[in-house]
Amino acid sequence: MRNIRIGIDVGGTHTKAVAIDNATNEIVGKGSVKTTHHHQHGVAHGVVKAFEKCVSENNIKPEEVIFIAHSTTQATNALLEGDVAKVGVIGLGGGGLGGWFVKKQTNIKDIDLGTGKHIEVVNSYIKLKEFNESKAEEVINDLIKQGAQVIVASKAFGVDNMTEEKVITEIVNKKGYLSTAASEITKLYGLATRTQTATLNASILPKMLETANSTEQSVRQAGIKVPLMIMRGDGGVMEVTEMKKRPILTMLSGPAASVIGALMYLRASNGIYFEVGGTSTNIGVIKNGRPAVDYTILGGHRTYVNSLDVRVLGVAGGSMVRANKEGIVDVGPRSAHIADMEYAAFTDPKLLDGAELYFMQPRDNDPSDYVAIRLKNGKSITITNTCAANVLKIVSDNDFAKGNYESSYKAIKLLADYIGKSVEETADQILKTSCDKIKPVIEELIAKYKVERDQIILVGAGGGAGTLLAYTGKMMNFKYQIPQNAEVISSIGVALAMVREMVERTIPNPTVEDIAKIKREAKDRAVRSGAVKDSVEVFLEIDDTTQKVTAIAMGSTEVKTTDLSKKIDDDEALEIAKETFTDATNIKIAYSNKATFVVTGMIKNRESIRIIDSKGFVKVQRSEGIVLKTNFGKIEEVIKNIWDQAGNYSSEVRINPDIYVIIGGRVIDYSGLSTVEQVYGLAKTELIDLNEDAEIAIVAARNGLY
Repeated sequence: MRNIRIGIDVGGTHTKAVAIDNATNEIVGKGSVKTTHHHQHGVAHGVVKAFEKCVSENNIKPEEVIFIAHSTTQATNALLEGDVAKVGVIGLGGGGLGGWFVKKQTNIKDIDLGTGKHIEVVNSYIKLKEFNESKAEEVINDLIKQGAQVIVASKAFGVDNMTEEKVITEIVNKKGYLSTAASEITKLYGLATRTQTATLNASILPKMLETANSTEQSVRQAGIKVPLMIMRGDGGVMEVTEMKKRPILTMLSGPAASVIGALMYLRASNGIYFEVGGTSTNIGVIKNGRPAVDYTILGGHRTYVNSLDVRVLGVAGGSMVRANKEGIVDVGPRSAHIADMEYAAFTDPKLLDGAELYFMQPRDNDPSDYVAIRLKNGKSITITNTCAANVLKIVSDNDFAKGNYESSYKAIKLLADYIGKSVEETADQILKTSCDKIKPVIEELIAKYKVERDQIILVGAGGGAGTLLAYTGKMMNFKYQIPQNAEVISSIGVALAMVREMVERTIPNPTVEDIAKIKREAKDRAVRSGAVKDSVEVFLEIDDTTQKVTAIAMGSTEVKTTDLSKKIDDDEALEIAKETFTDATNIKIAYSNKATFVVTGMIKNRESIRIIDSKGFVKVQRSEGIVLKTNFGKIEEVIKNIWDQAGNYSSEVRINPDIYVIIGGRVIDYSGLSTVEQVYGLAKTELIDLNEDAEIAIVAARNGLY
């Protein structure tokens, strides 16, 4: 019997389901319906319909489905459209001057959502020395009388002890109302931001519960018994039961899905991805095999919600052209879809005979210099980036954006004759104008996340990827790649996503015990969200400036008892690594245990490193580093030695290296730790079950600007 993973992505126009064979990662079924924005059950109805279509049309049996997940626009739409509940906030703290500050920070005003809509908030405060169940119930009842539909409990230093928050939420739930404990949403200090984040979460709880229950019920009626998973904005999935507590984590889950999909087809671990749709392009960073994540800002309000750090540009495959006699004025932000026009590239070339160029205003307050073409039959079409890319023949034959060359040429010739340039020059100017908007965003992300330029690959996703990817890659001298099935990459990302949980804490001078504890907490959260315990890996980030410690746990929802896919050998690992090097010499296998491979190559007198797993994925790629083979009994000695060797003193201050420990098929990431004592102390603690003579390899990657 097959094991099938189903992923469903809710897009602006279509909701697409994809079924993937778990053993081979091959697509065995698809189903697509129009996104049901206006249905009484909202987009959840489209999720169910796409799922049903995918299953029924591809003869997939309910018992074959081992995983089902979907992305959702529901949280984003609820906040954008003001479809929110009135929230009652209970602040908890001391008395006196300290209590005055706590009361002020938990006194949340109505939240302006930046769209003319707002969240209504009513407030109350309980001094901790006066707190008991009777007092809590009295305050809750008063807030409900004021119209509160959901209650938030937020205590000063609740991240250290949330007893009172739990008491309040239990009382609220017994009354049949919904609640949010602020310290369950985030473990970061910063009472005002924590309370505001919890209030935003509470405001969408009723709407999210309604749609989640509807979707889950439909899935169960179809005979699917495995837990329903929901895509998070940070690229992971969580069980629907966890989503019902923290729906705000699903914000921006659509862009996240496309990134995870792209990662599944990537061998390189560092790159810039952009998903090109018809109207907008999402751009973000992949570093060390993981997408860059940052805090979300909603309606101008800072939150503690983590989501992919995505930049959205109003230029894409369907962007219309603005022009005058001098040449191309701009491309976008208005798209052919919004103007209700078809692309010239997808028009019968015969219809363009005798066609006329004219200029128009797609929407009120738009400029009136957007290019359009009136066909002899009276219908209007337009010129887009996709048309320009087809004229320049940079779209491959199997690309979703492949259109008719003759139609594209005829349309752009009308514009070229008007501005006095050749057809090719005009098409080139259209794409250059678009990519000139993309280039500075990519440069900004490279600088922010310190991505080493010689390792960057541009990864395109979405139906319009072929339109802008190749041109941008050549303009910036970067390699580029469009994964297979780019037009359904988001659905693939949902189907193949892993459970992801994050725990953040403010810990001054964290000890090994502190770090080990936060890693265990992150792992436990991932397991509660549906991950199999043995599959969970935890990554650490420590910010010395803010004293913030972050543990990111990632794991799969099932463990394969047999691995049916072919494993690579040393020669294949070497060839895969060579594809990621630019102008490298002396490329060789520096370490191999047949499950993990370390390949080095010399670039400008620096030994560059790639760590590759048995499936051929580049787990780590760094511009300079050292690899040493040893055994567990010598781990402290070797880590101290390699730490000193790989330290960078070129900037008059010491820049510590990042350490990775390899044991069989595991690559344990200790990057970001502040001291060598933390590194070997944590490694010895976590690997205590190993024998003294167990073989390990240690890689130190040098940090610094080259």
